[in-house]
Amino acid sequence: MILKMRSWSKNTKLETGSKGGNYGDDLTSIHGISTTMAVKDKLRLFNKYFLHFSKAEDARCYRVNGSASDHEIANGKIKDKEEGCEGHVKQAKRSKHKGWVTKRPDLKAISEMLNKNEVLYHERYFGDLPGIEVGHRFYSRAEMVAVGLHKLLLKRIDYIGKPYVKSEYNGYTFPLAAAIVMSGQYEDDFGNREEIVYTGEGEKDIPGKKRQFSDQVMRCGNLALKNNKKQSVPVRVIRGHKCDDSYSKKVYSKKVYIYDGLYKVTGYWDEKGVSGFKVFKYRLKRLRGQDNLTSQNQVHFVRGKVSRVQQELPGLVCKDLSNGQEDKCIPVFNFYNPSLAPTGFKYINSIKVAKNVSIPPDAPGCNCRGKCTNPRSCSCAQLNGGDFPYVSRDGGRLFEAKDVVFECGPNCGCGPECVNRTSQQGLKYQLEVYRTKEKGWAVRSLDFIPSGAPVCEYVGILRKNDELEDISENDYIFEIDCWHTMKGIGGRERRLGDVSLPMSNLVDEVDERTLESEPEPEFCIDASSFGNVARFINHSCDPNLFVQCILSSHHDVRLARIVLFAADDIPRMQELTYDYNYAIDSVIGPDGKTKQLPCFCGTSECRKRLY
Repeated sequence: MILKMRSWSKNTKLETGSKGGNYGDDLTSIHGISTTMAVKDKLRLFNKYFLHFSKAEDARCYRVNGSASDHEIANGKIKDKEEGCEGHVKQAKRSKHKGWVTKRPDLKAISEMLNKNEVLYHERYFGDLPGIEVGHRFYSRAEMVAVGLHKLLLKRIDYIGKPYVKSEYNGYTFPLAAAIVMSGQYEDDFGNREEIVYTGEGEKDIPGKKRQFSDQVMRCGNLALKNNKKQSVPVRVIRGHKCDDSYSKKVYSKKVYIYDGLYKVTGYWDEKGVSGFKVFKYRLKRLRGQDNLTSQNQVHFVRGKVSRVQQELPGLVCKDLSNGQEDKCIPVFNFYNPSLAPTGFKYINSIKVAKNVSIPPDAPGCNCRGKCTNPRSCSCAQLNGGDFPYVSRDGGRLFEAKDVVFECGPNCGCGPECVNRTSQQGLKYQLEVYRTKEKGWAVRSLDFIPSGAPVCEYVGILRKNDELEDISENDYIFEIDCWHTMKGIGGRERRLGDVSLPMSNLVDEVDERTLESEPEPEFCIDASSFGNVARFINHSCDPNLFVQCILSSHHDVRLARIVLFAADDIPRMQELTYDYNYAIDSVIGPDGKTKQLPCFCGTSECRKRLY
């Protein structure tokens, strides 16, 4: 029997009674954007809600511990207001008779998306979903719900039952499974990644010791998988792995979920499980013709030090590009020319200022002590629109991209661990420079980087634009165009999170009309001869980093710091990129002719030309 199901894959080759891989109209775009971007946009929206509710939880914790002063925290009487809040979370869980409301930001985030009808793929579909490729990683069950890959937060088998059956499914027996999660929760799951034995669900003490307490029953998800076998309907398989990269902390389950593709159910039976009760078993085999499974066996650097084995890795041409200037070493690999390492520049970890550039004096600071926690009393928070721009989770994450971020500076009373100094704390992630075939040097991370986390500052010599020579031949110029972006000058795209910048914060009290009359920025950062790891980060038309202007010492937006932040949750070993944002035909060579440079980012959103 052939199921006339809606499948979005062009490449999937189905077997065992199937006639091919496309069961309906192919979907390549959603609301005018590619399906890849649609998936990415939904995950970014989820992360925005996640950080919003994380921020709200931080505020709740502050209220819970409102009697504790910043001075008490700084002096160790209370280690952290978040720690004081943890007991209240546990107490809320125990007080079931009073009604339980989750405080987990990920669950609140997905509830918000469901309530606003903002999830992708509202209905359940069989087969691959466009925009979600084999190997796609998700860092919580809630993320999978956000994009429709698996619509259940707790249960393992996502199925379509009779209430959901449409006329296009007439003649087929339901329920039918659309997706399953295999995450080791059941005692009897085993197998390799091409063929697995999957244990049915139900009759398990999930909150307790996670043991079977009764015989499983052939119904719901168990019956769905049985029907998949009888009618040759493939099922999506998502495999959970233990990992510290997920949202899991304390009460969270530390797992990352990887989409392994489509599997067919080749058999099922029941047997006595480890706990002595009947369980259902299903044998699943991965369909041929899909992308290869991603490897879990990757070599990682640990705590910023190169081990003896790693020193002997082929292609390692430099153990530490920074020569000890960064808290974490930056190794360099070159598999195309093992004798070639980056040359022609000197590594620095902070901005150098040209002699003819004057840096304004340090701005007045806040009167907080220890860590800034109360936005109502913190003058730096008031500059950011009345709240802190960062969430304290994961060492500090930017809630959203803003025109400009005001951080605490030298004249502030808070210490270096203040969340409003997040971008000033050096490299937090283990970065690696490596040689590519077409793009020259590139940068990737050996650590997972959560969305909103600062990756690195763009460092070089702070210069005036009009004094640069042969600018068209310099690929390491970064114009400080924060003001122009804020005002949308020159076609620049404005951002959310606009803040009112007091004119007194501008050097020499330059008025807005003067600034707006300037078609190009006055200052730039030149990383051609002096720079840091950021100079090796490539362009992409679909980047995973974004540029954020930051003011931390003075408040002259024309001389803002340029910091690169994670736009998405970035898995290990993925190249780090940002959009150089050149306008086509905007670069003129020394001969007066327009220069062109092809783009090799290789993404589905590629514009084919860098400029």
